[in-house]
Amino acid sequence: MIPRLSVLDRSRTRQGHDPAQALRDTVELARAAERLGYHRFWVSEHHSVPGVAGSAPTVLAAAVAAATSRIRVGTGGVMLPNHQPLVVAEQFGVLEALFPGRIDMGLGRSVGFTGGIRRALGRDTGDADRFEQQLAQLLGWFDGTQKDHPQVHARPAEGLRVPAFVLATGEGAGIAARAGLPLVVGDLRARARVAGIVEGYRKDFRPSARQPEPYVVLAGTVAVAATEAEARRILVPEAWSLAYSRTHGSFPPLLPAEEVERIAMSPKERERYEAALAGHVHGTEEQVAGELARVGRTVEADELLVTTSTYDRTALLDSFTRLARLAGLPAHQNP
Repeated sequence: MIPRLSVLDRSRTRQGHDPAQALRDTVELARAAERLGYHRFWVSEHHSVPGVAGSAPTVLAAAVAAATSRIRVGTGGVMLPNHQPLVVAEQFGVLEALFPGRIDMGLGRSVGFTGGIRRALGRDTGDADRFEQQLAQLLGWFDGTQKDHPQVHARPAEGLRVPAFVLATGEGAGIAARAGLPLVVGDLRARARVAGIVEGYRKDFRPSARQPEPYVVLAGTVAVAATEAEARRILVPEAWSLAYSRTHGSFPPLLPAEEVERIAMSPKERERYEAALAGHVHGTEEQVAGELARVGRTVEADELLVTTSTYDRTALLDSFTRLARLAGLPAHQNP
C-alpha cells in the first residue's frame, strides 16, 4: 500500500530560464499537484545556492496558497537557526490567517552551507545547536506560553493552530520525538539507516497536544514513466547537477538529459554522476508500485514527500500524474 503522497519543490532553475521562471514553475506545479490529488505542497529554503531560486519559503508559500484552494501548503523547510522564532511565528501566523486550515510549518536545523552565507545571515554553525530551544520558543509564540518575553505577543500567530514538522536525521529525530512533533526524514536510497532513525523516533516519541501519536514523512525522489529508460532520464539532469556541485562547488542550472549524456566527464565526475543516479525509485507504474511496497516494508512511514526535479517539465508532470494514478489519488479541478 502506498502511503499518503505529497510534493516538495526546490524551485530549481533550468538552462535558458531565469530564477523568476523557476518560481513561476513552482506555483504551476503546485496547481498541478492539487489537481492530481496530492495532500501537501511544500517549498524549501536555500541561500545563495546557484541553480536554486527558493530563498524565501514563506513568501513563496503565500504565492502557492493564493494560486490553489485545497492542497495544504508549507515549507520543507524554514531553517530555524537562520531566523528569530518571533519572526517565523509572525510569518506563519499571517499565512494561517489568510489561508486557514491549509498551512504547514516544516522546520529544519541547517544554517548557511558556506562561511560567507552564514556571515551574511549573521549566523554561525553553533546556531544549529540551539534548534531545540528555538523550536520550543517558536511553538510558545503560537500557544501563548513563551516566557522569555512576557510583554510581547506574536500577532496574528498567538492562538492559531499551525501544524509543525521537524526535518531531521540523527539527533534531530530525537528533538522531534521529545517535542511530540511529526518527523520528516530522507532519503529513499538509505532505507536501512532511515529505518533505524524512524524506529528510534517512534520508540522515544512523547505525545503532545499538537501530535498525540508519532507521524513520519519520508522524503525522496520518485520518477515514473512509460518505460524504465524514460524514468531514468528524468533523474539525469539532477544527478549531473549534484555530481558537478561536488566537483566544482556550485549547482548549475538543470540541463536537458540528452545534453548531459553528451558531456565528456572526468573519471571522478562519472563516478559521482553514477552514484547520484543510483538507488532512486524509478520505472514504470508497475515497477514503482513494487519498489514503494518494498520501501514500506523497510521504513514505517505515514506519508511520502516526493522531491523529484528535472529539466523536462512535461516529463515531470507526467511522472507525478502516473504516480497519482497508481496511488489512486482523487483528482480535482482547479477553480
